[in-house]
Amino acid sequence: MQDAIAAIDLGSNSFRLQVGHVVNEQIYAFDRLREPVRLAAGLSPDNWLSDEACQRGIAALRLFHERLAGFSPAAVRAVATNTLRVAKNAGIFLRQAEKALGFPIEVIGGREEARLIHLGVVHTLPDPHRQQLIVDIGGGSTEFIIGKGFEPVLLDSLYMGCVGYSLRYFPDGKIGKHGFREAELSSCRELQSIAHDYRKLGWDLAVGSSGTARALEEILVGNGLSAGGITRDGLEKLRAIFLRAGHLDAVDLCALDSDRRPVILGGLAIMMAVFRELGLQHMEFSEGALRLGVLYDLLGRHCRNDLRDTTVDAFMSRYQVNMRQAGQVADTACALFAQIDPAAADPANMDRRFLRWAALLHEVGISIAHAGCHKHSAYILANADMPGFSRVDQARLSRLVLAHRGRLKRVEEIDPSMPDWLLIVCLRLAVVIHRARDERGVPDVILTRTRRGFIVTTPPGWLQELPLTAASFEEERLQWRSVGRALIVRAAQAG
Repeated sequence: MQDAIAAIDLGSNSFRLQVGHVVNEQIYAFDRLREPVRLAAGLSPDNWLSDEACQRGIAALRLFHERLAGFSPAAVRAVATNTLRVAKNAGIFLRQAEKALGFPIEVIGGREEARLIHLGVVHTLPDPHRQQLIVDIGGGSTEFIIGKGFEPVLLDSLYMGCVGYSLRYFPDGKIGKHGFREAELSSCRELQSIAHDYRKLGWDLAVGSSGTARALEEILVGNGLSAGGITRDGLEKLRAIFLRAGHLDAVDLCALDSDRRPVILGGLAIMMAVFRELGLQHMEFSEGALRLGVLYDLLGRHCRNDLRDTTVDAFMSRYQVNMRQAGQVADTACALFAQIDPAAADPANMDRRFLRWAALLHEVGISIAHAGCHKHSAYILANADMPGFSRVDQARLSRLVLAHRGRLKRVEEIDPSMPDWLLIVCLRLAVVIHRARDERGVPDVILTRTRRGFIVTTPPGWLQELPLTAASFEEERLQWRSVGRALIVRAAQAG
């Protein structure tokens, strides 16, 4: 197998594009672009992104769009991190951003970001089987991971980043002892929530990834403050140099480039707090980062080794889902879907995969209570950490599962043109068909679409033998009528 895939990281400090060749399930990076957008600098105290910051982001994505000409959607994955997790107008920006980029953009949660960072870093380590502590200081958040081999053991994301801290504690480039002390104390307070668990578990190797770690290592080594890597002694000497300068404009350091200069002070303060709270003396730098992790995650999906399938299996086990029942609901739902959308006959069809995942997970809420289990299931899927799933993915799963029974009015805000309505009708009918929880398998029921709704055609005499199913179909007819769609149930002619 040889192909090209691309990852886009819409970070709080920079937007980055990385393109890699896939050769025998390994990725060889051969092109990258970086635009110092500093999105977090445009975030107001009430979490509103400024027009200027949005326009910087759109301009960067237009450049990426040109580079990605000819790439199929399956070969590109774009993820957005902390600033777009918290910005109140993120939705407005993302609609413009997707148009400029030409590909969908996923906003991922902090723990999912940490998982992808670990995946990227571990593929660059000479001995990935040593237990690693990975620290990734970004523009708006800092991710912490302890992993062994290719599996993360601890994952955390803290709301502290080099852009926000530089703006807050070193306004206009002013450097003072008070600012450094407050920045480090703030970082230490954040770290205290996780430091005990990390130090208790321990690690053999500490690794820094992404721009802040790279810049600090280059500055320390380039100015003779470290013989290699990031060291505690070197960080303290670097802080002393900044304090003597008093202002960023007066700092003359080798390897401090113009793009990194505005955010280096916040990054330094956070790194010093990390060394202090975790008891570090030395940290190596890894070229692996979020976008390389996204590439390897994309490769897994490309090779039918999708982490999302593993996550669904784990959730079924954790929440004690009846696997036989969930499996036959999923089989029937997918069979119905293939009847109304020929593309869904392909098991790799993404809408079909979401339908199957939703069917397999529709009863996770029974672990809380049988009454209202669809609501409990929807809440779990919207809010739990689900490795491999973006927030958009989880929201979609949650909507589908919420709609698998009960009032359709709950989801009537779904755009009528969205394929989710097709998935919902298939899931609801499958749940009705298997309500008796027997082993009847996929029935000979035919589902067709009409301009106004759907027609269900059952085998002759089938509903007479299944009065519970017949009554449930009548309830379904009324529910679909409540949202302005017809559901007609009729029996095929005998003979």
